[in-house]
Amino acid sequence: MATGTEPPQINTGVHSVTRATVGPRHLRTDRWWLAPALTAAGLLAFIVYSTWRAFSNADYYAAPYVSPFYSPCLAENCVPMRDGPNWEIFGTWWGLSPALLILIFPLGFRLTCYYYRKAYYRGFWASPPACAVAEPHKTYTGETRFPLILQNIHRYFFYAALPVAGILTYDTVLAFRDEHYEWGHMGLGTLVFLVNIVLIWAYTLSCHSCRHIIGGRLRHFSRHPVRYRLWGWVGKLNERHMVLAWTSLISVALADFYVYLVASGAFDDPRLF
Repeated sequence: MATGTEPPQINTGVHSVTRATVGPRHLRTDRWWLAPALTAAGLLAFIVYSTWRAFSNADYYAAPYVSPFYSPCLAENCVPMRDGPNWEIFGTWWGLSPALLILIFPLGFRLTCYYYRKAYYRGFWASPPACAVAEPHKTYTGETRFPLILQNIHRYFFYAALPVAGILTYDTVLAFRDEHYEWGHMGLGTLVFLVNIVLIWAYTLSCHSCRHIIGGRLRHFSRHPVRYRLWGWVGKLNERHMVLAWTSLISVALADFYVYLVASGAFDDPRLF
C-alpha cells in the first residue's frame, strides 16, 4: 500500500525502473563537479589549439626547431628542413596541412589511452561524471559496441607512437644546432624540446599496453629476470600515468607554441651558448 513516503521514480540512468529505487541522485555534498569540469576544459583547450595549429600549415619551422605537430613531414608541400625528417612519401598530391598526416598516430594513441578514456568519459559524456554520482544515460554498454569498441586498438597505436617518439628524439638532437645549422649550440628552445621529449617518453613507456607487453604474459618472473626488472620500472612509471599524461600533453603544446613564436618572428630564441 502506498504511504506517500516512497521516493519518486526517475526513469533515467541508474534511476530507471530496472534499478534499485533510490530517491536522491547522490549523497555527495562536496564540489564533485569541479574535477570533470576542469578535465573537460583542459582537454577542450588542447583540442581547439591543436586543431588551429594543424590546419594553419604555417610557422612550424624555425631552424633548428620543428614543431612536434609537423614532424615527420610526409608530403612535398612541407617547408624544407635541413637534415630534418622530410620524407615525401605522399608526393605532391597532398594539398592539405602535412600535420594531418602524422597527428593521427599520437592523437590516436592518446584518445585510446586508459587514462584519457576515464578523463573524457567523465568530462564530456558524464559516464559517470564522478564517483558515487549517477550517470544520466538510460543504458550502459561499455566498450562492447561501436564506436567505443574501437578503443581496443590502443595497443596498436602504442606501436605507432614508438617511432613518432623516436623521430621527436631526433628532432631534439637537431636542436643542438644554431640557425646556421652549426653544431654545439643550445638555445632556450633546446631546453623546451628536452623537457618535452623526456615527458613524451615517460608517458609512452608508462602506458598500460607497454607494461603488459614487457611482463604481462609472463607466468614465471624468476625465469625472466631482465623482463621482470623492466616490468618493475614501467610499473613505477605507470603509477604516475595520469600526471605524465597531462604534463606531456602540455609540454607538446608548449613546444609547438614556442616554435610558432620563433617562426612568426614574435620571439627571438635566446642562445645559452
